Amino acid sequence: MSQARIIDGKAIAASVRDEISSRSAALFEASGVRPGLAVVLVGEDPASQVYVRNKDATAAACGFHSVKHTLDADTSEADLLDLIGQLNEDAAIHGILVQLPLPGHIDESKVLRLIKPEKDVDGFHPVNVGLLTAGERDTALVPCTPAGSLVLLKRTLGDTLSGMNAVVIGRSNIVGKPMASLLLQESCTVTIAHSRTKDLPSVVRAADIVVAAVGRPEMVRGDWIKPGATVIDVGINRIPAPERGEGKNRLVGDVAFDEAVGHAGAITPVPGGVGPMTIAMLMANTLTAARRQLGLAEEAALF
Repeated sequence: MSQARIIDGKAIAASVRDEISSRSAALFEASGVRPGLAVVLVGEDPASQVYVRNKDATAAACGFHSVKHTLDADTSEADLLDLIGQLNEDAAIHGILVQLPLPGHIDESKVLRLIKPEKDVDGFHPVNVGLLTAGERDTALVPCTPAGSLVLLKRTLGDTLSGMNAVVIGRSNIVGKPMASLLLQESCTVTIAHSRTKDLPSVVRAADIVVAAVGRPEMVRGDWIKPGATVIDVGINRIPAPERGEGKNRLVGDVAFDEAVGHAGAITPVPGGVGPMTIAMLMANTLTAARRQLGLAEEAALF
């Protein structure tokens, strides 16, 4: 069996960012307004700091007005909510992202619900969740990782996914459920599976499209994959890598890549697959939010 095509998330994300930069420049020329993104980081989690730096740098590269608020880990919930309230009313800010996870003394749900739905560029507010679930994707702000995964699928399989069997492994509000909603709207037949699904390997083997977002390193084995299926691996897991030296580790996905590459028709690597697309789609959401808040017509969809 031939080796799977490796889906280059970095290259596809770069093309999406180029399109966003072009549209952002056109918006500024026409209106004098730059899309405004505020990213809020509470605490000093190293992974979160890296993500925030990447988001801030990408926003600047896209020609956005980018603002970063870095708060101490012991910042009170009341102070964080006050900041979000200020950003909600700031006309120069079109998108607000609060980096998760938050310190344990802060109620994440309360924080996310306070963000105005039209500025919720993460797509986590119940209003945006409801719009997406109801099939109103064109009026929602869609969570970035599922949106980016759909772009990868369409760049790989073409714009028409109708009739394909899709299995989404994972039922989170951030990836699994919105991914299923997007695939349903593409007229796929969708199964949401998870770690407790009975005979999960057999369920996965029936899929033309597999989206793995269960959060368990290399749980999906190569022989679970239907020959020729397209695999989108959302997982990012650190595992020990003693071959690299004492205390070293490496990143792997939720799919056993070395096994799956001999079965799949196409597959995303980890890293370099879904991750770059997540940040690109955050920029797309910010641009969309800016145009809507300015009362401008929607542009051609990116996905």
